[in-house]
Amino acid sequence: RPWVEQVYGIPPERIVGSSGITKFTVQPDGTPALVKDAKVDFIDDGPGKPVGIHRFIGRKPILAFGNSDGDQQMLEWTASGNGARFMGIVHHTDAKREYAYDRNSPVGKLDKAWDQATKRGWIVVD
Repeated sequence: RPWVEQVYGIPPERIVGSSGITKFTVQPDGTPALVKDAKVDFIDDGPGKPVGIHRFIGRKPILAFGNSDGDQQMLEWTASGNGARFMGIVHHTDAKREYAYDRNSPVGKLDKAWDQATKRGWIVVD
């Protein structure tokens, strides 16, 4: 998150990503400090994705896109909101421009989320 603003021009408070645990401590010289712990707070994949969105943004999305099974819970959580919602999946099939992957791919996997998209009427684009 810290480098995204410099590289992409997106403020860090608009970025959701995996997060470690940070603790407040007072150093031996009496200086207060924030220290990163080795523990992971959450992983921004699967069920951790909606947790991160809630933690960093504080609202349920009205629009969500994903491209793998790691996005399924985010899409399900978005769909559960009141009012109009949009859930979309990008199905990567062009191996020349990016990895092509779907149900049986060695890189990324789009299997269960694809089934949910078909079942729930989510948009799948290539």
